[in-house]
Amino acid sequence: MIIMSDKIVAGVAVENSAYSFDIEFQYLLREDMSYAKPGCRVIVPFGNSNKGRQGIITSVSVYKKGEKKLKYISELIDSEPIMNSEMLKLMHILKERTFCTLFDAAKTILPAGLSHRVVASYIAVPESDLSGCDEDEIAIYNAAAESKSYTIGEKLLNKVGMTRDCSILDRMASKGLLERNFDSVRRLGDLTVKNARLSDGFDENTETLDKLTKKQKEIIKVLTDVGTASVKELCYFTGLTPAVVNALEKKGIIEFFDSEIYRTPFDNISVTADKENIVLTDEQERAYNNLVEQLRLGKGGASLLYGVTGSGKTQVYLKLIDYVLNEGKQVIVMVPEIALTPQTLNIFRRRYGDKVAVFHSALSMGQRTDEWKRVKRGEASIAVGTRSAVFAPVENLGLVIIDEEQEHTYKSEQTPRYNAKDVAKFRCAEHGALLLLASATPSIETYANALSGRYSLNRLDKRYSNAKLPEVKIVDMCVDALSESSYFSKALLDKLKSNLESGKQSILLINRRGYNTFVACRSCGHVVTCPSCSISMTYHHANGRLMCHYCGYSQPFTTVCPECGSNDMRYSGYGTQKIEDELSSLLPEARILRLDADSTMSKFSHEKKLNDFENKKYDILLGTQMVAKGLDFENVTLVGVINADQQLNNDDFRSQERTFDLLTQVVGRAGRGEYKGTAIIQTMNPENEIIRIAAQQNYDKFYDTEINMRKMLIYPPYCDICLVGFVGTNESKVNMSSKLFFDKLKNKLSDEFASQKVIILGPMTARVSKISNKFRYRIIIKCKNSKDFRRMISDLLKEFAQEKNTGDTSVYIDINPETIL
Repeated sequence: MIIMSDKIVAGVAVENSAYSFDIEFQYLLREDMSYAKPGCRVIVPFGNSNKGRQGIITSVSVYKKGEKKLKYISELIDSEPIMNSEMLKLMHILKERTFCTLFDAAKTILPAGLSHRVVASYIAVPESDLSGCDEDEIAIYNAAAESKSYTIGEKLLNKVGMTRDCSILDRMASKGLLERNFDSVRRLGDLTVKNARLSDGFDENTETLDKLTKKQKEIIKVLTDVGTASVKELCYFTGLTPAVVNALEKKGIIEFFDSEIYRTPFDNISVTADKENIVLTDEQERAYNNLVEQLRLGKGGASLLYGVTGSGKTQVYLKLIDYVLNEGKQVIVMVPEIALTPQTLNIFRRRYGDKVAVFHSALSMGQRTDEWKRVKRGEASIAVGTRSAVFAPVENLGLVIIDEEQEHTYKSEQTPRYNAKDVAKFRCAEHGALLLLASATPSIETYANALSGRYSLNRLDKRYSNAKLPEVKIVDMCVDALSESSYFSKALLDKLKSNLESGKQSILLINRRGYNTFVACRSCGHVVTCPSCSISMTYHHANGRLMCHYCGYSQPFTTVCPECGSNDMRYSGYGTQKIEDELSSLLPEARILRLDADSTMSKFSHEKKLNDFENKKYDILLGTQMVAKGLDFENVTLVGVINADQQLNNDDFRSQERTFDLLTQVVGRAGRGEYKGTAIIQTMNPENEIIRIAAQQNYDKFYDTEINMRKMLIYPPYCDICLVGFVGTNESKVNMSSKLFFDKLKNKLSDEFASQKVIILGPMTARVSKISNKFRYRIIIKCKNSKDFRRMISDLLKEFAQEKNTGDTSVYIDINPETIL
């Protein structure tokens, strides 16, 4: 038990600390900070220079006499914790499992809009001796003396016309000319509105009222009726100007105050919930009852809802959510792509109204922060969004739904490299909530867990209502292409024409953006590659430039070879833009909507384009994989796959799984309503088994084929994979670093960690060996992701950080990455 008179020690996770010495640093709380709790942010003096850094309190304890001398916390940012005990525990789990620092884990959990930055402020030390100072120092000293209070360093430098990167302020502080202080400044403030109300002392029966103008009396009448109103509302409803309101405030008759308003992603449109009755089929009802029974046990756990495309998984979700909300609990629903968020969000907003909060990267920082606040304050009970929604601050979690659970986007590719499914498992275990994983093409690992009994399994093998799975035709493009230069077969073109004539809509998939994907010289064989990346440039017809899809570099279109000077450049390969061009020439009357990363850069462009397609403003939706999954358009009766072979030629162990997933999902977009659907898959390899199984929509057969291959070659779920990545600007140093790490790893395995059974591949270059002028090497370890294995990797990272000859090479760890290329 902590007594208030005791000295209190706070364990603090400090920002910008290196992983090799990241610990809970110990600081003393000042007496006026006795209310500080774990989860509160602070400013602490760090290192020999005592420069202020932001941190978050992770624990508190009583200071024991005889312990080492500790520094005091400089500033307490939060009066109440912004992270509860669950999130603090999650912070430590992320550190241990993703090899990040504690503060990096905290930054991932919290919305960026809540973050603070530490700024240095300065004040002139009175009567300082300036005899040895130069002109700049004298100018700064005089400017600081004029302000007579602490001034932020950037503002002080601006006063004398100097840059913000100048180190002169710290130099003057070390000389004793300036006194320095560190303060925290919030990066994004709350959005407030100016309100007005009658002052406490106002009496409408006094003579004061008689002296007011007619306009002023009108304002008072409104405030008497409604109590409080914003200045903007007062002016709107009375037709008067703010000057009338300001005059009343000066007389002391009314008073102003600010109140916080939310930056909503819904354009301030309030929606009334309309809980339409859901009628389930017998198959859906069985799945729903099984899931409710699992919820009632309150032991957490996970369940896989496997259902063919169009089987009505969403109806099961909604009814299950109704049950959880009636129990007074909250729900998190995740979708893999921003493109799927609008349709999902519309479904939930229509049913649950303003109780829905949304989280995804297309929102502004302010909108994301305010949606987080609505959940934190209990004003929203359903959080819908992409990967980051898993951190929604729900206090009483009952259910987490992960739609299209097989998607790679649930895995973060930046530090910390977490998987949202793992975070969801932890949160469900903490709350005794149910994790529901859903897909028509579940990942091999998930389905294996369901078959083994680790997850419960519920199946939906039939489409909802009277809808039937589409008829699928495989077309051999070696013999059936319209011409040698065409990317369309006669079968697909005829069906597109038929759909146009009948007023039905079509979806076409080509999983490459751009126009041409490869540019080479016929004379000398030179391939135009990005100067910063080891990857060929892609031609974009829309802007007439060659572009790198890795670093964003671009250069003008050219027909002249930069190597030999001949006018013989060959542009080959094809992406969405070239397919759009050919389609426009083949079907000039068709209204074509292209959906890819290039056409959806503007805010909410996904939503607008998909709404336009749903409202039949377009006949054909052409796009990359963002058109393949989760979309539900009743009028779509045809799906065409331009080239089914692209993914199969990838040398990643998941390439066949991704091909099957993509084909099965996009085929499932056809015939989801009352109209019969057709899918045409164009391929140069019609005998390929994976393509044929996908055409049959036979997941069980695919799983049996794939799981046998995984077992034979020892890939997940028969092992975990740890990818050790090395990145740096000096290729020889990066190569040497990878070999050094490999040698240290072998030593560990032959000594302290000899019990670890692993298979090591590498060191080797990554498939794309250079990105943004940084070279990339990797080591792949097949292992069991145990606590001892993670401790070994952590020890190796710390040892590697002490090496002096690695240059600027950085090393990162990715456990069970989505790709090992």
